[in-house]
Amino acid sequence: MTSQKTGLDALLTPDNCVLVLIDHQPFQFANLHSHDPTMVINNVVALAKTAKSFGVPTILTTVLEERGGYLIQGLQDVFPEQKPIDRTFINTWEDRRVVDAVKATGRKKIVMAALWTEICLAMPTIHALGEGYEVYIVTDASGGVSLEAHEMAVRRMIQAGAVPITWMVFGSELQRDWAREASVPALAENMMAHGGGTGVAFAWEMQLLRTGSRGAG
Repeated sequence: MTSQKTGLDALLTPDNCVLVLIDHQPFQFANLHSHDPTMVINNVVALAKTAKSFGVPTILTTVLEERGGYLIQGLQDVFPEQKPIDRTFINTWEDRRVVDAVKATGRKKIVMAALWTEICLAMPTIHALGEGYEVYIVTDASGGVSLEAHEMAVRRMIQAGAVPITWMVFGSELQRDWAREASVPALAENMMAHGGGTGVAFAWEMQLLRTGSRGAG
């Protein structure tokens, strides 16, 4: 017997999930201490680009943007036409506009990333789980005010039923089969831009293919 967390149906596909990105704003980055802020920016932008390349509906939201700052430019640039839903609720899932936007997709798997993990990710994750959604939390595109705060929040969400993933996992599950060649170029470009050592190695492989694998000597 399988559950919603095991078996093939537990994996993400471009057709079964929606991405919600919460509060990647200057105020939240100012007290981000669980991760290097540069890395979180890299990862959340990569996450957004991955969703866009696979056609996954993506919802952007901020809290009190006039005081907390607008969505970081790198993330807004992925969806230049989309105005983030600006909230007063700390818990995103209490804002009906966000909930209705998710419902409009007809999808029950929600992929979430947020600043901060212990508040702006934990609250809507636990709330949405209670309403029958499956929630996948992208831990490396999120962060907290301390490593302890981030880790305790991740534990709390897992206890509530959330599934922790990272941005590369998201792209890999959506791709699933390298024979699906249409989505490979965008995935490869994203990996080279944001994938660190993996991206560098892939670029090197492309260089060798172009040069016929000639040796350096």
